[in-house]
Amino acid sequence: MTLKDLYKKVAKCEKCPLYKGRTNAVPGEGSETAEIMFIGEGPGKDEDLQGRPFVGAAGKFLTAMIEGIGLKREDVYIANVVKCRPPNNRDPEQKEIDTCWGYLEEQINIIKPKIIVTLGRHSMGRFMQGLKISQVHGSPKRASGIWQKRQVYLPLYHPAAALYDPRQRDVHMADFKKIPLILKKIKEGNDS
Repeated sequence: MTLKDLYKKVAKCEKCPLYKGRTNAVPGEGSETAEIMFIGEGPGKDEDLQGRPFVGAAGKFLTAMIEGIGLKREDVYIANVVKCRPPNNRDPEQKEIDTCWGYLEEQINIIKPKIIVTLGRHSMGRFMQGLKISQVHGSPKRASGIWQKRQVYLPLYHPAAALYDPRQRDVHMADFKKIPLILKKIKEGNDS
């Protein structure tokens, strides 16, 4: 399966009630060979209208952070754990996350990123259970991966957190600056 095939499936999906309120499904976007994959929680209003992930205010901050480490959005892959907007931007429910899981799993299998950066607690919880984001943000974790035995996950706060509390911007930027260093260690084989 290709990402294009997967996008067609997501666009027609009616597996959970979220499809009833969507304008557009938001499957994800970016490089099919990205070394870094960012996974957020769910589309917001702007994302639902455009059918693209992270295009609102939080997306602008995410893009600035990506550019701050010398990359472009086209160099990475950006997706969410749910592909349709939850009503009133509420948190995605576990049943909705579970229903969309097959799509995200397929994206990861196609892209095979070296690092999966989780953005927010709902995204982190899908890959690393029982952790508190306030205690582990910015700390790379090794866990059983989807397409390889041990993947590197980097839990980060959701970019929207900095919109609500501007003091968080420095924390976000400091965590983000770890990404190129982690990638370098992985490529050198020193990622343990």
